[in-house]
Amino acid sequence: MSKDSKATKQKAKILSFVPTAEYYFTKGVKAYNRRDFHKAKKYFLRALQLDPGEPMITCQLAVLHTEMGEYQQSNRLLHTILDELDEELYECHYFLANNYAHLGLFKDAHHHANLYLELDPYGEFTDDTEELLELLNLEAEEIDEDDFYEHDDLIVQQEQARDLLESGHFPKAIEVLSSIIENYPEYWSAYNNLALAYFYLGEADKAFEILNDVLQKNPGNLHAMCNRLVFAYYQQDVIEVKKLKAVLEKIKPLSIDHQYKLGTTFALVKEYELAYTWLRKLQKQGYDGEGAFYYWLTYAAYFTGHETAARNVWKKVLELTPEKEGFEPWSDDKANYTGFEEHVPSIMKKLDSNFVEERLFALFLTSVSKQKDDILSSIFRKNNKKFSNLEREYLSWIKSNDVDEKFTAHEPAEILYSHHQPIGSVESGLYLMWFSVYVKILNEGLSLKNKQAWAAAIEYVWLHLRYEKITQAALAGKYNLSTATLQKYVKQVKNLLV
Repeated sequence: MSKDSKATKQKAKILSFVPTAEYYFTKGVKAYNRRDFHKAKKYFLRALQLDPGEPMITCQLAVLHTEMGEYQQSNRLLHTILDELDEELYECHYFLANNYAHLGLFKDAHHHANLYLELDPYGEFTDDTEELLELLNLEAEEIDEDDFYEHDDLIVQQEQARDLLESGHFPKAIEVLSSIIENYPEYWSAYNNLALAYFYLGEADKAFEILNDVLQKNPGNLHAMCNRLVFAYYQQDVIEVKKLKAVLEKIKPLSIDHQYKLGTTFALVKEYELAYTWLRKLQKQGYDGEGAFYYWLTYAAYFTGHETAARNVWKKVLELTPEKEGFEPWSDDKANYTGFEEHVPSIMKKLDSNFVEERLFALFLTSVSKQKDDILSSIFRKNNKKFSNLEREYLSWIKSNDVDEKFTAHEPAEILYSHHQPIGSVESGLYLMWFSVYVKILNEGLSLKNKQAWAAAIEYVWLHLRYEKITQAALAGKYNLSTATLQKYVKQVKNLLV
């Protein structure tokens, strides 16, 4: 066509496409029906991020967790629906009954099954619920009813203690674990976790005392021996590390749990050849663990020269624990890592925590996030019933952005943020410690006037617990304080953490 032609050319129209929560939910359902659970999980999580208050999306994600054998994660979502989103979504009680039956918590399974039949007697899952009850009753007939429920409390307490340890609430974890040991004096797992809790609090002598007690009463306890190696490594006890390593590298356990413990222990103490041997063996056997398994497998693979394998495994790490982005072993430069403050799913998860410290931390992350407005919109739309007056007051302050009047918990956290950002998995412990201490400061009626001193004391105790060496004089100088002032506040922080 010549340039003088009068024929007109039709201009292409560019249509914008903004995927919605419903779009990702539909794709998730299709993937679920194809039994492509990992892809379905990815789509459901994206849908939930776009519409965090939608109960049907949350319920479908919970069902997916059940299909993947992740019963505890499923239960958390189902309880969130009933407690906060839609108490009339009765099928959640059937799903809970099914999950609790799989976990061996028969009392809870009975409770939710009967509750479902009572609330929705002609519901979609009525027949399935009646069949489940028949199976539970058959089990109860074969064994004594007291024995049938005997270990329910133990399993519940064990999960509670695990959650407390993982979220850094060590004093509360100690309370729960001590109670377990009192009622089940030969439940060695509780002793080992109790030792971990004391070690994380900086009470190494108490931690070693507990492990020695376990090894005396239960010689050869692998978890106790592995924990001793980790403790010795962090205390830089070279002789003890060498001795324990020599013993543990000769052990060839058949148990998958023991193989996993050995592999992660060797990775923690940077014995990557030994770590890779065990973790790679588990992977070949089809072991499908949580994020921590793939995290340590990545490190072990990378530092033993299997870089391609490490990069492939890291994709799984990010799928299961997206907050680990930026902490891959080949990334020495963390400058481009945005941290938790820019990771909305992590913030939303912390806002749903049962612990006020985590919820306060999530609100602080919101306040410094570039996505603050979007997160605030989700928070107000959801109307979180777990929030106390304290969190509502903090939330109101963040929304108002009143620069003339600060929220008392915010200023020390803001001071810490000037020294420690972005906030990753390691740094999150620093902020959680502050908000935990802050709650106790309020309860004790202590003065919050010297914000710099509180921030400096928190950092000093946190570094001390991580065995990072720094003098009080150096840290006092960093925060423009006298050493005497820092010593005073460090003492107060330690007293409040006990």
